[in-house]
Amino acid sequence: MGTVRAIIPTQTGMRLEIAAQQVLTDTKLGDSISVNGCCLTAIEINPSWWAAEAVSETLQRTDLKNLAVGEKVNLERSLQVGSRLGGHLVQGHIDGVGKIESIKLLPDNSYRFLISAPPALLKYMVEKGSIALDGISLTLCHVDVRSFSVTLIPHTIAMTTFGLKKEGLFVNIEVDLMAKYVEKLVLPFHSPTKESLS
Repeated sequence: MGTVRAIIPTQTGMRLEIAAQQVLTDTKLGDSISVNGCCLTAIEINPSWWAAEAVSETLQRTDLKNLAVGEKVNLERSLQVGSRLGGHLVQGHIDGVGKIESIKLLPDNSYRFLISAPPALLKYMVEKGSIALDGISLTLCHVDVRSFSVTLIPHTIAMTTFGLKKEGLFVNIEVDLMAKYVEKLVLPFHSPTKESLS
């Protein structure tokens, strides 16, 4: 995790300065760093902080516009070719925002998060499929027409901003890229039937 040290409005959006050290190891200008799941470009690097610019398109699609100075954020560098893939492929291209409806502590000390989301995103989700929330690769426990749920183990709660989340807060959602590609490939061959029109 890192900490937002400054938010500076710009003509195209805002400049974010984030205090962090571990994520800066071997990081160079122009490298990508995920901030709460959103891929941003490092435009300035210092020994204990770095800066990125979020343009209006990014602010419209993500929860970054609601960040405040002093707030913790999840940080992750890009996957290197040849590295082990411990989750699913995440691009850092946010599809939308969901709202935390409830948080439940389970008997095994894991936490179940119920999150509402727009139908346009829910259509890409399936039970036991993959989802990225604030950049964290997670497994979907259930999906219905209004919401979905995920379960986080204590380690994930301790190492990410999910340990600070409360009901009513928002999360950045990136749906599984494979689901979008399947839709794109199948849609041209789908023709409405009489049953679907009635």
